[in-house]
Amino acid sequence: MKATLILSNGAVFRGDAIGAMEDRVCEMVFNTSMTGYQEILTDPSYAGQGVVMSYPLMGNYGVNHEDNESARPWAEALVVRHLSPVGSNFRCEGSLGSYLRENHIVGIQGVDTRALTKLLRSQGTMNGMITCAEHFHVREVMDKLAAYRVSGTVERVTRAEKEVFPALTGQKLRVALMDYGVKQNMIECLRKRGCEVTVFPAHTPAGDILGGGYDGVMLSNGPGDPADNVDIIKEVRALYESDIPMFAVCLGHQLLALATGAKTHKMVFGHRGGNHPVKDLEAGRCFITSQNHGYVVDGDSVDPSVAQVSHVNVNDNTVEGLKYRRPNCFTVQFHPEASPGPEDTEYLFDRFIASMGGDR
Repeated sequence: MKATLILSNGAVFRGDAIGAMEDRVCEMVFNTSMTGYQEILTDPSYAGQGVVMSYPLMGNYGVNHEDNESARPWAEALVVRHLSPVGSNFRCEGSLGSYLRENHIVGIQGVDTRALTKLLRSQGTMNGMITCAEHFHVREVMDKLAAYRVSGTVERVTRAEKEVFPALTGQKLRVALMDYGVKQNMIECLRKRGCEVTVFPAHTPAGDILGGGYDGVMLSNGPGDPADNVDIIKEVRALYESDIPMFAVCLGHQLLALATGAKTHKMVFGHRGGNHPVKDLEAGRCFITSQNHGYVVDGDSVDPSVAQVSHVNVNDNTVEGLKYRRPNCFTVQFHPEASPGPEDTEYLFDRFIASMGGDR
């Protein structure tokens, strides 16, 4: 069946339908990763968004139950140049096409994703609609695209009840992890370092955390505009004002910046992929990182008496990390738990362990 992608700037891309055969409106973003499509689809940070994969071949190694970053996929749509009908890998449990259909993810293949990526880079992230209808009214589509906004996503992706994950090695520490859309591997990186991890719903009051006898608090990644989370920011401020060690990633990094008086803004097209170079200013080293964000902390808005920029993006010099003057508190924009190849940035988890008094 044929499908059409219509963007809010009027651009139209035609191809073949994959996945669910229904109309879907979402924010269209692009990702430059060559692999990892299953992790991308199940990353809660993609809630409300459709993902354009710039690399031309997807689905060649299929899907499996081990690579999910959450209990279900969150991406609304997937746009690819070519979808492999068969997955070839010793861990393969099914095809990507079947996975899309089973999880009601809309998709389209046969699209010139190079041209589409260049358009989103030059004109910025924009809303789009994928439809299998042969005929549609452009004005009605444009009205739907103009009305759509990614909102309320943290409430959608966070868990309803707290959940405890035991340490994988001899337990040394207890960590409270705030779930704004956490990826499972973030939990695993703590567990394998001897941490019992208690994952809390996003709106848990700070008092419940501070009264729980935890050794440290981690603020997770998540979707949407950080400034929308007004109530959460107040609780993050209360956590910051305590003396408990804190480590935050992606959305958590942005929320803590907002809680301490800094500002954030939406980027033109964001950073999404597994090959973003980031410089650790203190170490004087550059790391290749995995990233997924459309908002960024304004470097000029960071009060130097509160925090200093610790990491910067080598491509565009945007803020990638903050080291707070308050003891044992630091944050990064990228994903140290992801492994686009190297695992070099996992040193940040070791730093967090050390800040809590651990021996790693």
